[in-house]
Amino acid sequence: MAISMADIQHLRKMTGAGMMDCKNALNEAEGDFDKAVEIIRKKGQAFAAKREDREAAEGCVLAATQGDFAAIVAVNCETDFVAMNADFVGMTKSILDAALESKPADIDTLKAVEVSGRAITDLVTDRMGVTGEKMEFSVYKQITAPTVVAYVHPGNKLASIVGFNKPNVDEQVAKDIAMQIAAMNPVALVPEEVSEEIKQRELSIAREKAIEAGKPENLIDKIAEGALNKFYKEFTLLQQEFVKNPKLTIAQYLAAHDKELTVVAFQRYTLNAE
Repeated sequence: MAISMADIQHLRKMTGAGMMDCKNALNEAEGDFDKAVEIIRKKGQAFAAKREDREAAEGCVLAATQGDFAAIVAVNCETDFVAMNADFVGMTKSILDAALESKPADIDTLKAVEVSGRAITDLVTDRMGVTGEKMEFSVYKQITAPTVVAYVHPGNKLASIVGFNKPNVDEQVAKDIAMQIAAMNPVALVPEEVSEEIKQRELSIAREKAIEAGKPENLIDKIAEGALNKFYKEFTLLQQEFVKNPKLTIAQYLAAHDKELTVVAFQRYTLNAE
């Protein structure tokens, strides 16, 4: 049977597949739209199986807020060409929108949420059939706080979200902290929240450096503790120097606007090598 351009465009709108893929699927399905959709989806599953061992190091990272909830999502792909494609970015945004709407506790729950009648996991698999690249919905991070703000760095490779202990935080102050987190990559809010694993790692590195430098054995532990305190100043958010004014720590910057204001939660994710 003859396949019209209108039929091809309708299937493209339904699946996001390319025009030629839609034409071929309709021809194979003899004009049956349901069968054509299934053919395209099976193609995506076949690509997924073939690409399982490929590296998907590129992708799109987005973040946004809704009320007192903020989320980051990341979808990986193989090439920057696909990562910058409007349809791929649009798919990532649809996943983020689903997260903001359903507010799931974890990524596995979010993967099962439906977007346009398809579970997110299947949505990503379908897109693999369109692009021919391995894709993976890899990251979902979320926070809840009286005030939340999101920052996405130009290029969609890096994003941060931050929550404050009070409502109606000054917009510029909130944005400054989100950008600080994106730029300076803190590991915790305060030293007390740094994991024991990180503490021991930094102490071990400092001890090894002191020994290699020939420092007296009785001073090794003291030197290591000093290095750990320096690490806290560089990598715990409230002790970090404010990038816009290094004379202030983040805690001091917040106190200058409101003595009771502080950060209660944050998340950050990047595809960039650090």
